[in-house]
Amino acid sequence: MSAGQGGSEAPTGTVADIVDRLGERSGEIIGAIQQHLATEIGELRGDPQLLELLGASVAGNVETVLDAVRYSIDIERVEPPTAALEYARRTAQHGVPVTALVRAYRLGHQQMLDHVLTEIRRAGLEPGRALVAFETISGVTFRYIDWISQQVIDAYEAERERWVENRNSVRAVRVRELLEMAEGQLGQLDIDAASTAVRYPLRRTHLALILWTDSDDTSGGELLRLERFVRELAEAMDLPDGALFVAADRVSAHGWLALPAAQADAAVARVRRFVADGVDPPRLSVGKPLAGLSGFRRSHRLARIAQRISVAGDSGRRFTAADEPGLVATAMLAEDLGQTREWVWEALGALAGNTDSDARLRDTLRVFLGEGGSYKAAAERLNLHHNSVRYRVERAIDRRGRPIGEDRIDVELALLACHHFGGAVLAGRQIGVAQ
Repeated sequence: MSAGQGGSEAPTGTVADIVDRLGERSGEIIGAIQQHLATEIGELRGDPQLLELLGASVAGNVETVLDAVRYSIDIERVEPPTAALEYARRTAQHGVPVTALVRAYRLGHQQMLDHVLTEIRRAGLEPGRALVAFETISGVTFRYIDWISQQVIDAYEAERERWVENRNSVRAVRVRELLEMAEGQLGQLDIDAASTAVRYPLRRTHLALILWTDSDDTSGGELLRLERFVRELAEAMDLPDGALFVAADRVSAHGWLALPAAQADAAVARVRRFVADGVDPPRLSVGKPLAGLSGFRRSHRLARIAQRISVAGDSGRRFTAADEPGLVATAMLAEDLGQTREWVWEALGALAGNTDSDARLRDTLRVFLGEGGSYKAAAERLNLHHNSVRYRVERAIDRRGRPIGEDRIDVELALLACHHFGGAVLAGRQIGVAQ
């Protein structure tokens, strides 16, 4: 699209004269825009080399868009300035949010239009010609900003994913060594040196995370989304020591939150709320808050167990925590779900049916037994009247076909298997299991 398309025609000489005036002041304009961006966007300040490259990016964009206006070059035929793409890649490496990069283009565009207006006023044009000249120039610059913004976002995201993978390839090796180290070797490890190597404080209390995307979610950039989720989670929990993120592959990752001792007890509940309040969060399993290097390792193992529970069943829930009662013991039943299904049927009888009614009865019986056989306590947890709980418990036992006696442990474990694995261990008609 040429400079004159999309609106009234401006006299070619008029637009060219304005562009020439801008070109004569290009150094001043570029410096002013660079200074404005660094002042208004805090994420762009700090690193001198990055600030210098910002100036080169501004210069490339100003010169390119002025050429597009001056010579009526279609925006689709313009080449992105090398410095602009390199600046996008460098900000990705430094962890500058992409939102800051996009905002820089919006603010820079506004500054450029202010300079265009200044030159139009200085030219002393009559109002009609001045308006047409501004419409012509602003139309081209708007189209350019829309086009170049997408180019730099694409460059940013590609570099960010490559940077995350490369950075994590080194860190992942060191983390893997810590996780696989024999217990007898831990006493010989220099924990402070190891903390420096992985850039994470290993002496803190840790909550391990395992994150992954569903197989049908792999549209690209999965690692970036997982890393962003961990970073935003750490920020929401206001963790002074932040978090450790390590890619496992292109669609899954391991993470650890460095918890202050005062936050340890409530940490799992806070993560659960963050996932529940999020928009399309990843699948997530967590361990337990545990201290020191041993806690770093043990919490990760517990998170892996919780993940095994999550992927073995068909409940589809987004969050699984290792501190759920009976979860670790139930995980042992995930090794052979076929055998587990037969055992669940032997323990629960018809109560193992895959129907909505049986699911309600099982949940009531599971909570009732978990509360030590107290109808009142179970009613409070289930938000039911205690007589309703009593009725459901009696119905559940009737469905089982025999009273609960010395096999109570088997019954509780079978109920937990149904709760965690859902239809994978149930008999009969397949239904959705509520989270």
